[in-house]
Amino acid sequence: MDFFEAQARAKKRTSRLVELFSLAVLGTIAAGYFGAVFLTRQIPDEVGRSRQRSGRYSQPSTLSSQLSASPSPSLWQPQLLALVSLGTLAVIGLASLYKWHEFSAGGSAVAESVGGRRVDPHTTDLAERRLLNVVEEMALASGVPMPAVFVLDDEPAINAFAAGLSTADAVVAVTRGTLEKLTRDELQGVIGHEFSHILNGDMRLNLRITSLIFGILVLGLAGRGILWSLRGSRFSSSRDSKNSGGILIAIGAVGLGLMVIGYVGYFFGRLIQAAVSRQREFLADASAVQFTRNPTGLGGALKKIGGLALGSSLQSSKSAAIGHFFFAQSFRSNFGGLWATHPPLAERIRAIEPTFDGAFIEPPQVIDVAQESFVTAGLAPAASANRQSAIASRQFSPDSAIASAGQLTPALLADAQDLLASLPPRLLTAARSPAEAPILLYGLLLDPDDEATQRRQLALIASRAGGDALHLLADLDVSLRELGPDQKLPLLQLALPALKSLQPTALAPFFAILDELVHADGRVSPFEFALQKLLLRNLAASHAPAAPVTQIYSFQAVAPEIAVVLSVLAHASAHDSATAYAAGAAQLKLLEGRLSPPTTRADLAALDAALDKLATASGPIKQRLLTAAAHVVTSDGEINVEEYELLRAIAAALDVPLPPLAR
Repeated sequence: MDFFEAQARAKKRTSRLVELFSLAVLGTIAAGYFGAVFLTRQIPDEVGRSRQRSGRYSQPSTLSSQLSASPSPSLWQPQLLALVSLGTLAVIGLASLYKWHEFSAGGSAVAESVGGRRVDPHTTDLAERRLLNVVEEMALASGVPMPAVFVLDDEPAINAFAAGLSTADAVVAVTRGTLEKLTRDELQGVIGHEFSHILNGDMRLNLRITSLIFGILVLGLAGRGILWSLRGSRFSSSRDSKNSGGILIAIGAVGLGLMVIGYVGYFFGRLIQAAVSRQREFLADASAVQFTRNPTGLGGALKKIGGLALGSSLQSSKSAAIGHFFFAQSFRSNFGGLWATHPPLAERIRAIEPTFDGAFIEPPQVIDVAQESFVTAGLAPAASANRQSAIASRQFSPDSAIASAGQLTPALLADAQDLLASLPPRLLTAARSPAEAPILLYGLLLDPDDEATQRRQLALIASRAGGDALHLLADLDVSLRELGPDQKLPLLQLALPALKSLQPTALAPFFAILDELVHADGRVSPFEFALQKLLLRNLAASHAPAAPVTQIYSFQAVAPEIAVVLSVLAHASAHDSATAYAAGAAQLKLLEGRLSPPTTRADLAALDAALDKLATASGPIKQRLLTAAAHVVTSDGEINVEEYELLRAIAAALDVPLPPLAR
């Protein structure tokens, strides 16, 4: 299943989820309505009896006398139904929006809500360093921005989760038990499972489920609050107290009704949550095995969960609300398998290891990473014949390049390991540091061929960023000169978590310096455009991950923008731009005969504007456009790094991750 199919399926699951929760809300409204009808039948009698006990029943003209003398209200009361419906929808809607607003800060907010601590990129803890290394490999291989990594220090069980609204704000979090009790292969299997959720669009769906369930739960919480507010009420023998008795009883009945209705709706909402979650876990397991080609890694992690007394259960009570996020069941269900968010461990293991005999593994207290070799500790990729053949098997073609979008394969993973190992250690250190990452990007933009331009750029950095920035650039200079063209954008990819941690006040001057460095020679190269576009797109998405996106479903509606993209690529990648443009246009059958190149040569500024609109297009439009773009850059029978990185930048602007070019 390719990236676009996975995204379409995620959208379909979201539609189905909305339908199921709509039924749950309708059921809640129905229960609330019949409860309200019951109360309207009981309250007049209760008020009347209270008045009679107080000696005031001799006034037949009072409202209470009229109510008690009138017949019982009908079961069908349209006005009451409308009132209950509006009230229920308002409470559920506002509560769900409130919870969604909490999540709008992105995956980091979710991780911190359950006690997550962000891992320092410069950590000296070998287990944490191994975790970062595995996540970096997965990010490079899949082409997604490097997620922030969190550890739940107070959780000794084995578990993990991925959270976020998009790949730009995604986080991966693991428990302390996962770090201490899993080998490198087992950890890789768990992280591969979580990356499947990232690539398949499951994270946003998980947050929607949590918001909707919270909205239904608020009804129950409101009812419980009403009952709690009445806990100090006392009834005396005075006439006024007797008169108010019926009203207090009515309020208590309303509170009890709300609590019962809310918790009943919450019960069924959790059933829906569990059913949706269980279906996706088998797919994520299969994807993780496909990524790593190592079923014993993922299987070993699941067997250790079964053999550990704590298993995968978390101590924090807050974890139950996001239980469907986790790698394994994070709480003990009070309703057996009904609320279970994950299939039984034995079923999951047999799905990837059909010969499983039912025997679990009792994990060691701590796997001593310090006693492992540099490779088995996860700090360097292992060299093997299979790994080398995997790298050698990667062949570039336009169709295969787009088919690799959002995919993780053994070949991509092996290539990412090779790429990560080849990056100069000093530059990796700078990429992981919030203080040094901006200076590293300045260094990537220095012109290596024109000394005059480079002097202007260095003078600009000195005047705008200060002498310390120049000293750091001098320290990085030797390593920067060692970089190949295929290593520059991967460094940016690894630097994104550090850059995202910059304060908003520091971003504006940082962007201004970058822009001046790009334009120092009076032109913008494809690499410079790619770096700026990737950076700005990811930082903007990380700061506003919940921003709404309008979907465009008509190819004709974006035909001018598609023409701009193909035209810019044709002029940037081939001597015969007309032939290159025609090669791409031929892939867009729905626009055949209507896709003329721009009358004036489109520049990178026009491309930037076109991509902003195309980012709101539907999946099928993006897929066909990227396929056409890949045919443009390979129209001369070959592709170089600069051409491919421009293609990657275009794909990233459309929220489609492409892996690096095979080394």
